Amino acid sequence: MTPNRQATYAALDAWIDQHFDEQVQFLQALVQVPTDTPPGNNAPHAERTAALIQAFGFDAEKHVVPAQEVKDYGMESITNLIVRRPYGQPGSGKTIALNAHGDVVPPGEGWSKDPYGAQIEGGKMYGRATAVSKSDFSTFTFAVRALEAVAKPAKGAVELHFTYDEEFGGELGPGWLLKKGLTKPDLMVAAGFSYEVVTAHNGCLQMEVTVHGKMAHAAVPHTGVDALQGAVTIMSALYAENTKYQQITSKVPGIKHPYLNIGRIEGGTNTNVIPGKVVLKLDRRMIPEEKPAEVEASIRAVIAQAVEAFNRQHGYQGEDAVRVDIKRLLLANAMTPLPGNAPLVDAIQTHGEAVFGEKPPAVGTPLYTDVRLYVERGIPGVIYGAGPRTVLDSHAKRADERLELEDLRRATKVVARSLVDWLG
Repeated sequence: MTPNRQATYAALDAWIDQHFDEQVQFLQALVQVPTDTPPGNNAPHAERTAALIQAFGFDAEKHVVPAQEVKDYGMESITNLIVRRPYGQPGSGKTIALNAHGDVVPPGEGWSKDPYGAQIEGGKMYGRATAVSKSDFSTFTFAVRALEAVAKPAKGAVELHFTYDEEFGGELGPGWLLKKGLTKPDLMVAAGFSYEVVTAHNGCLQMEVTVHGKMAHAAVPHTGVDALQGAVTIMSALYAENTKYQQITSKVPGIKHPYLNIGRIEGGTNTNVIPGKVVLKLDRRMIPEEKPAEVEASIRAVIAQAVEAFNRQHGYQGEDAVRVDIKRLLLANAMTPLPGNAPLVDAIQTHGEAVFGEKPPAVGTPLYTDVRLYVERGIPGVIYGAGPRTVLDSHAKRADERLELEDLRRATKVVARSLVDWLG
């Protein structure tokens, strides 16, 4: 490492320190605009983000996903943002994309702090999306600001991709931008945590199972077919699969085995009515070694066998039998590393060790993310950003989500330093 390059890194660190109060206030402003998904009315947050970064001299392109397309998808509004920062002549170097998503799950219950208050206490900021992933709107924006103020790059380009469809799968977020040909970076980094650089992640299959029976008065239950009892049999069969999945282990560090979760159940009309319809929504996490088509076929077979056994046990036939409709809601492929991701990993590990005092390992994660959408198009990508050692520590998708502000400060330094290396 040359003395000049080392001096640049030190100057980047100093700039970030000098502007850190401003960075924290920027994140607070982002957290204070709700983006609960569902229902998924996320355009107002994009407008607020665009207005805030305009004060930094960043012009955000607003790419509005057509309303009917969003509605059919199950959300209310999506405006994705691209901020392009070219340096030097077009084509003079690599384009690096930095992606973070603004949509989040609703707060739920059990909070001791206002989920949209962005309250700071004990060196932590509390609020929904403080860790995942409005934090990295802040990380990436201030890393680019530091880069331009200090390093003054003369070639290549950086793009900020602020998108609003991660919770539903990403197809109308980065997937939409990529499909429309609005961006084609050479390398990309997506929002993550500070103590590891993620190079692989699980896939995810989500399905909706509608169990049909026949409604009847609870006083004469024999005249009906209880869809809920049928659903219980199906759920028991599906949950039993988790025991088998524990024997299927991944070779990717950080990823263990597949898992199936039933996250939502709806059905019935009243307490005195035999349920005629029950809807289950399930989530099946797939390790990188699994083939999605085989996983889906296996789940459908388990459901079919459970229904057949239930009907046989109760003597149900023809119209007086439980039947099911199965609909795939989401198929997110696993992410596996592309050969070109080595410069991403190397820089983050080098600067992570310099800034944090420990080298962040390159690992997989059981989550699924938008990075797969870039990787599927041949764009090498990794996951890195501001956050604690584990999802559990961050309280992401739970009450009292929080972010250590020192993680934010240091991760911003790591990203800014790495940008210098990637842009050459």
